Amino acid sequence: MPNPALAALPTLRGRDGAVLSADDGGLVLDRPHEQITFTADGLSRVRTEGRAVLLQLRARTGATPVVHRIDDVDAEAAVRFAEGINALLANRTDDEDVDGAPFAVIRSLRPTWRRIFLRRLLWGVLGYLLALVAACAVAGALGEWDVVIMTVPFGGMSWLALWFGVYGVVRSRRERWLLTHGVTATATRATTRGAYVYPDGTGAYRGFVHGEAGPAITVAFPPDDPADVLVPSPPLTYLTNNLAGAVLLVCGVALTLLSAALAVGLFLDS
Repeated sequence: MPNPALAALPTLRGRDGAVLSADDGGLVLDRPHEQITFTADGLSRVRTEGRAVLLQLRARTGATPVVHRIDDVDAEAAVRFAEGINALLANRTDDEDVDGAPFAVIRSLRPTWRRIFLRRLLWGVLGYLLALVAACAVAGALGEWDVVIMTVPFGGMSWLALWFGVYGVVRSRRERWLLTHGVTATATRATTRGAYVYPDGTGAYRGFVHGEAGPAITVAFPPDDPADVLVPSPPLTYLTNNLAGAVLLVCGVALTLLSAALAVGLFLDS
C-alpha cells in the first residue's frame, strides 16, 4: 500500500537536472548519468543547508558517514522534505551500528562497453549488407545474373559468419582482458528480481540486472569505470564461444574473399 506520508513529500529539482523524490521503495536521486536508490535501512538522516539537501548514510562506530547531496533546490520544499523523512526514520528501532553503503545502490545510465560495441557492430553489419545488395543491383543492371546468383548465397553466408564471428571473438577478448587487468568482485542478489548489487571498490555499491543466476555471482569491471560491469562466462562456455567465434570469423573472411574473386572472374569472362 502507498505510504501517505511519502506521497505528501515534494519532489526536489536541483542543479544540472538532478531530481530527488520519495516512493514506497525509498528515496531516488536521479542525475544525468546515474540513479541512486536509498532505502530506509541505509539512511541516517536528511539535512538541509540553505538550498542544498544532504542525504547522510548510516555508518559503523568510528567510521565517517557517506553523504550524497543535491544543490539549488527550493529551500522551503527542502525543509519539508527533510522533516518528513526524518520523522519516518525516527520510528526505526533496529541497531544503530549499521553500514548504510550497501543500501544506497547506484545504477549507471551511461552506455556500457557492450552496448557501444553492439551498436558499432550493427552499423558494420548493415554496411556490409548494403554493399552486397548494391553489388547484386549493379550486376543485375549489367545483365550479369551469374554474379547475382553466386553473390546471394556466398555473400549471405559470409555476412552471417562475420556477424557472429566478430561478436564472439571481441567479446571473449574483452572478458579475458577484464579478468586479467580489471577488478573482480562478488555480486549478491538484490530484492528486485534479476537484479544484483556489487561493491565498486570506492565504498559505494552498484546495481545491474542479469537474470536469475544464483544468490551470488562473480563480476568484473575496468579499474577506471566500475559501472561497466561484465559477468564472466563459465570456462567451458568461454572456450566454446572463443573457438566458435574464431572459426566463424575466418570462414566469413574467406567467403568474402572467395565471393569477390568469383565475381571479378565472372565479370572478366563475360
